[in-house]
Amino acid sequence: MMALSPATAEKFIADNTALVRPPHVPEIRLHLAHEAHELWLRTEEELAEIGLPPPFWAFAWAGGQGLARYVLDHPETVRDRHVLDFASGSGLVAIAAAMAGAAGTVAADIDPFCEAAIRLNTNANGVSVTFTGNDLIGSDQGWDVVLAGDVFYDASFAGRLVPWFETLAARGATILVGDPGRSYLPRTGLEKLAVYEVPVTRALEDSDVKRTTVWRFG
Repeated sequence: MMALSPATAEKFIADNTALVRPPHVPEIRLHLAHEAHELWLRTEEELAEIGLPPPFWAFAWAGGQGLARYVLDHPETVRDRHVLDFASGSGLVAIAAAMAGAAGTVAADIDPFCEAAIRLNTNANGVSVTFTGNDLIGSDQGWDVVLAGDVFYDASFAGRLVPWFETLAARGATILVGDPGRSYLPRTGLEKLAVYEVPVTRALEDSDVKRTTVWRFG
């Protein structure tokens, strides 16, 4: 994989996105793709040439929008607590946690573009979060709250997440998951907290609106 400089990442993001407000979380501004399907195909091809992942950071996915909405509407969930936004992508949920008064927020994503995207997006919203590109699955750095939007889309990934989330929940962490009906969401051990109808991009999803649930894990 080619090393990605901050300047290269920021230029790519600036050239391929616009600063907009996700429809379900208009309090927040993000650098997002305009023409979703066309950009997805084009950027995925361009990034593949240099060995980098598809641009998940360029879209406000339904699970993240629902989870960010819940955090903003229920700030007591994160206020004065140490928060991990896992698989952060654009940083949407991390930004919501910071705006809701978290004592400290870590945005974690192994995609090297996410560091630049999250830096640009936090700056646009006047908040501060800490970024890590490490794979944190299986680790425990004492977070009070772990937020995870749209993470149960892949069987092997879900198989790694479930025991990790179970371990964190067992020692007292609050694990909240935003999910729009992905295939590998666990069928047991979840408490439903809220349901939202989230506008999405049909080019990337199978509908214009995704029914998205926020679950407490464990």
